[in-house]
Amino acid sequence: MSRNRLLLGVGLVSLGALSSSCSKESPPPAQPAPTAAAAAPTPAAPPEPPKPKMSHEKLVSFFRLPAKTVKAPVDTPEQVALGRMLFFEKRLSKNHDISCNSCHDLATFGVDGKPTSEGHRGQKGSRNAPTVFHAAGHVAQFWDGRAATLEEQASGPMMNPLEMAMPGEKHVLATLNSIPEYVKRFQASFPGKKPVSVGNAARAIAAFERKLLTSSRFDKFLAGDENALTEQERRGLELFASAGCTTCHNGPSVGGTSFQKLGLIEDFPTEDKGRFEVTQNEEDLHKFRVPTLRNVEKTGPWFHDGSVKELPTAVRLMAKHQLGMSFTDAEVDDIVAFLKSLTGELPGDDILSAPELPPSTRTTPKPDPT
Repeated sequence: MSRNRLLLGVGLVSLGALSSSCSKESPPPAQPAPTAAAAAPTPAAPPEPPKPKMSHEKLVSFFRLPAKTVKAPVDTPEQVALGRMLFFEKRLSKNHDISCNSCHDLATFGVDGKPTSEGHRGQKGSRNAPTVFHAAGHVAQFWDGRAATLEEQASGPMMNPLEMAMPGEKHVLATLNSIPEYVKRFQASFPGKKPVSVGNAARAIAAFERKLLTSSRFDKFLAGDENALTEQERRGLELFASAGCTTCHNGPSVGGTSFQKLGLIEDFPTEDKGRFEVTQNEEDLHKFRVPTLRNVEKTGPWFHDGSVKELPTAVRLMAKHQLGMSFTDAEVDDIVAFLKSLTGELPGDDILSAPELPPSTRTTPKPDPT
């Protein structure tokens, strides 16, 4: 019995030692240290815009002169000087209160900034007055192309009852012939029989308007300076070309070379029949002469009715109705950046400012507000 108790005690002691030894070999797992709150995930960087891919030569090709170009008349300095005077001459209007410059203000890039301009007695037409800068490069004049040349366009507003409202050519001639300085200048500009005429007045105004050009950074790009445009502007130009905008807005004036239907892909909400009113040809329904995009940033509001006040909106509407496309905000920003690169430098005061005009005489027709 005593021997058995002794063996039992030795066994218990050995078990305890083994248990203690195991405890030292495998300590309880340590508790994990408290961790800081998980940091918010870093937002992914926006994808970089695509790098320009179209070659400089390809881009320049859209804006060259067309193969067939009508030669402009050779204008003399005397004709240009006379035309400048007549462009600012309000006595060519019935009430002596409207000149060409009233609606085509040269100091503001050839526009008056209004949806539609005010004519005689505050009357308004239905179409926006387009810029006269770069108009010499247009295939025709007016939105509907009813004047084939600058000369035809220049005489139209004089007798238009909504615009300058002169009663007729006789009234225009009576005004010009009553002012000796004008008679002298017409004789110097158009030597020959009957130098003072409405036709010669229009010819002189057209000679002056052919001088209404601006030069921009885009012209430096066209001339070979690839650094003239920023990367964003060049992206916008490439998108402008690849999307199909250059189908209509091409040539040196970036437009003005053709007539196109407004609402080519998706109907545009307008009651204006456009060129159809001139030709009565169903194919010309809602067609308008494509406007130049030179200085477009400065020539709003836009479209034939002056209904669009924001340039990005104009870009989106053109994409939708003419191309059947929808540009992203980033793409619109790029195209607008390119369009702003078309803003040029205005000529100097020798072109922009009104010259000193000769005084009226007792035979000059008086203003008529009726």
